[in-house]
Amino acid sequence: MHETHETHEITEVAIRAAKAAGALALEGFRRRDLEIELKTDIHDLVTRYDEACEARIREIILAAYPDATIVGEESGSHLGRGSLTWYVDPIDGTSNYARGIAMWAVSIGVERDGELVAGVIYDPANGQLFWADDRGAFLREERERSGGAGADAPMRSWGYADPSGATVALNFPLPRDLVHEPELALEQFARVSREFAQVRGLGSTCIALAWIAAGWIDATISFETNPWDVAAGTFIIRKAGGLFHGYRDGRIAPASEAHLAPHYFAAVPGGEFALLEEIMRTQSRRPLPGA
Repeated sequence: MHETHETHEITEVAIRAAKAAGALALEGFRRRDLEIELKTDIHDLVTRYDEACEARIREIILAAYPDATIVGEESGSHLGRGSLTWYVDPIDGTSNYARGIAMWAVSIGVERDGELVAGVIYDPANGQLFWADDRGAFLREERERSGGAGADAPMRSWGYADPSGATVALNFPLPRDLVHEPELALEQFARVSREFAQVRGLGSTCIALAWIAAGWIDATISFETNPWDVAAGTFIIRKAGGLFHGYRDGRIAPASEAHLAPHYFAAVPGGEFALLEEIMRTQSRRPLPGA
């Protein structure tokens, strides 16, 4: 009972931190003075709001859990001695955010003693909060958008298990996917475009995962990701009944380590799409940067 109560408190802190960061990010959304910088190349951007939002999240987490470990995209790791590890992406979809496209979100996933116990994805531009813990997976739509009081509606992932009716959010091929065997990557993309009913590029990993949990799209894949990109989405999808597989070296990683694997496949229940699984097996064999 104590552990359950503690989990719910963790969830509330994650929600509070995500909403505070989302409110701060909205202050800069569609402004022209974002101070955009390149992190690695022209495809990898950061703004001063990414850094400010992560600092705000860290402040809220450490006020509640001073011994927590925090693994963030912008500021690296804060190593604590406690049992909790928080994976934080303050603005997932920075390129969209920087260009004024309302397709970005705050992502916070929480491990306790190595096991995911809570996940929060907050899309402030569209007023949608996706969250999960031991009670299940839920969607909270804010009053301005829904006309209601912002109640938490249970989420069950559902959709099309046949490619002829399915919509796939394809974060592939990105420029990094064309470094090794570019002809194969382009040929695989062409096959997906032919076989699936709809192919979309969202530009935000965590939104694609949240939408699978909600049953709004049917599958997504991506390569060379980080735990802060997927920890929250991994947990939310599974709590909603969907599929999430981490891949490494051409094989599915153990379920408990899926969010730590560098590549992933996610889908609605029954969505074991053969072509996407083939792409995962072949493309996840690549050497990783710095390896």
